[in-house]
Amino acid sequence: MTEQLTHSYAAGATDVPLIEETIPINLAKTVAAYPQNIALIDAAAERQWTYEQFYGDVRRLATGLHRAGVVTGERVGIWALNRWEWPVVQYATAELGAILVNINPSYRQHELNYVLEQAGITTLISSEEIPTANYPRMIERAQQELGLLERIIIMNSESWDEVFDVEPDDAALDALQATLNNTDAINIQYTSGTTGFPKGATLSHRNILNNGFFVGEINRYTDQDRICIPVPYYHCFGMVMGNLAATSHGATMVIPGPSFNPAQTLATVEQYQCTSLYGVPTMFIAELALDNLADYDLSSLRTGIMAGSPCPDEVMRQVIDTMHMEEVTICYGMTETSPVSMQTRPDDDLQLRVSTVGRPSPHAEIKIIDPATGETLPINTDGELCTRGYLVMKGYWNQPEKTAEVLGDDGWLRTGDVARMDENGYVQVTGRMKDMVIRGGENIYPREIEEFLYTHPDILDAQVIGVPDERYGEELMAWIQLRKGAPKLTAAALREFALGSLAKYKIPRYVHIVEEFPTTVTGKVRKVAMRETSVELLKQGGVVDDYRATHV
Repeated sequence: MTEQLTHSYAAGATDVPLIEETIPINLAKTVAAYPQNIALIDAAAERQWTYEQFYGDVRRLATGLHRAGVVTGERVGIWALNRWEWPVVQYATAELGAILVNINPSYRQHELNYVLEQAGITTLISSEEIPTANYPRMIERAQQELGLLERIIIMNSESWDEVFDVEPDDAALDALQATLNNTDAINIQYTSGTTGFPKGATLSHRNILNNGFFVGEINRYTDQDRICIPVPYYHCFGMVMGNLAATSHGATMVIPGPSFNPAQTLATVEQYQCTSLYGVPTMFIAELALDNLADYDLSSLRTGIMAGSPCPDEVMRQVIDTMHMEEVTICYGMTETSPVSMQTRPDDDLQLRVSTVGRPSPHAEIKIIDPATGETLPINTDGELCTRGYLVMKGYWNQPEKTAEVLGDDGWLRTGDVARMDENGYVQVTGRMKDMVIRGGENIYPREIEEFLYTHPDILDAQVIGVPDERYGEELMAWIQLRKGAPKLTAAALREFALGSLAKYKIPRYVHIVEEFPTTVTGKVRKVAMRETSVELLKQGGVVDDYRATHV
């Protein structure tokens, strides 16, 4: 950007046009251009597919599902950890114009029932039993209670073979695709649901195909890239930023395993010479903490994406310096925006790449508003982040009132995040409206304190929350993971470390040392769960380290 901004509004470049075609048409073009490129590698299954082979499997499954009665617009649920069948199902349902409903692998019975009923799922494709859940048994119970499902397909079973072991009917599929529109709904993804039941963000071919494509463009993907995807497929990070970024460029999707394992991920990068690695900050922290990190040859890496939650400065620097990811980018977004609305660029200077979430993605608009008045704020002023463009969801499935709460008639989506924009359009996300702590009338955003705590030599990871306090309304508590072998960190020692760097009211009163944080399956830290646990711990007394209790 050459012109400096005075108000917090910026728009992404539009020199590269949007892709105005459906996902199956885009995939077919890639297959024609790169038939012998490796499309997919499942490291755990020790299998790989060329684009020609992958397309053949996609068309076989699409034909089998079509013959079984799946029609355009029907909701098809997928409930599985990361495995090769997942992307095959993703692209096969797109061939039919069926709406793929991503079901969180960690859901329990009441959550599964809710999603099946709320989305009106009539076909469910699931994996077999996994270590933490017996999916077939839970599906059977859901069917007994709801009776919604017309088709239940279990991977690696006879029901899967019936729809997969068929010859593709190209004529029928081509005729069907001629009836599809790229603005049709193609995917429903349920938001994390930290309060109440989750909402189903409804996304179109146009939403997610373009988002994956432009993420890949900014990461400079070509048909020679191999993207290691340890993030869950049920989320946009995996199926959009991973799969669609790859297939829109002729690059390779690499699945290291069913769920995240730091050693398995780095071994996959080394074995298959991956050029890009994805992860939320907690994943990169776990990889960097491996005792034998230096034993892995990660020299093939040049880029990747860190996203999903605020990215600590120190972690970003280590990823660049230690893991050879000189061109790594940070993405910001949410399920409702397909997901990415802002991204750093590989040639941004290091300070921008570790202190901001970048600037607007192509064809996206960003503004920072006063949440009370809706007015666009001057630059460098905290307010609510809003976005508009092709990337904004069609709405929450069958929830018009919930949709209206966040999406205006003018197309602007209110994110609920607190952010500020500089004169060049780069944005810092400074907190979450709901995470803001009000201590004695002072508004405190935990992100600033967390960033400071990462500079402590003994702290591996830190999360800051507000807990009830009779005197101040709220007090700060830091949940801390220590580095291996580090001495116990007391609240008094933390206060001493912070004095002179943080205002006194921003220094946590309570310190709670933990081995791990409560997280969603995508690796996002669940601060709601932290608060609930913290309130109970404080009631017990003496369970957490309280600075004021020892320094009256």
